Amino acid sequence: MSQITAEEWTAILLSLRVATIATLVATPLGIAIAWLLARRDFWGKAAVEAVIYLPLVLPPVVTGYLLLLTFGRKGLVGGWLADHLGIVFAFRWTGAALACGVMSFPLLMRPIRLSIEAVDRKLEDAASTLGAAPWRVFLTVTLPLALPGILAGMVFGFAKAIGEFGATITFVSNIPGETQTISAAIYTLTQTPDGDAAAFRLVLVSIGIAMVALIASEILARRATRRLHGY
Repeated sequence: MSQITAEEWTAILLSLRVATIATLVATPLGIAIAWLLARRDFWGKAAVEAVIYLPLVLPPVVTGYLLLLTFGRKGLVGGWLADHLGIVFAFRWTGAALACGVMSFPLLMRPIRLSIEAVDRKLEDAASTLGAAPWRVFLTVTLPLALPGILAGMVFGFAKAIGEFGATITFVSNIPGETQTISAAIYTLTQTPDGDAAAFRLVLVSIGIAMVALIASEILARRATRRLHGY
């Protein structure tokens, strides 16, 4: 098998950058929403949960089209961002990161929520009784105990972002060097004569990245669990 070409490396590195940024930006929001859903009851909670998980059941193309309507240059949000802040998402790699973040968010948030729900409320109450403020209880008790779930959520979100295709290509198209991720490059190569070998190389790279991410998640989660239990 021949070596990976410069164009293929460009798609690989772009995918890693997009997935990393999407995960890092989505994680704080995922932790906040996971805590809200795990610890608070409020009117419309079921609707909020439905909206969060909607990208999992909608066709990815629909999600991408909705992103285009919202964050495109003529969209309600995208037009304002472009005119006032100079921020453009449509047909840019930043838009690919946004699409990947939206599509991966449910998978990122779910393990975090389950991990927070598993934290013993008595430990939080004890910290509050000793005078700790709510934010300190969250940072020193809830967050450390939920760390394995946070790590798992980040890895699942990253892996989903690496493999995202439908929403991304609908929102930001398939521009080599700008928005062409691994998935988009594989799609292009399968439509190109004699592109099978290059597509297969990228498939192997995708499998390798996913395997490394999952193994790293397992190792980090085990270390976090051992540290929490003191062994």
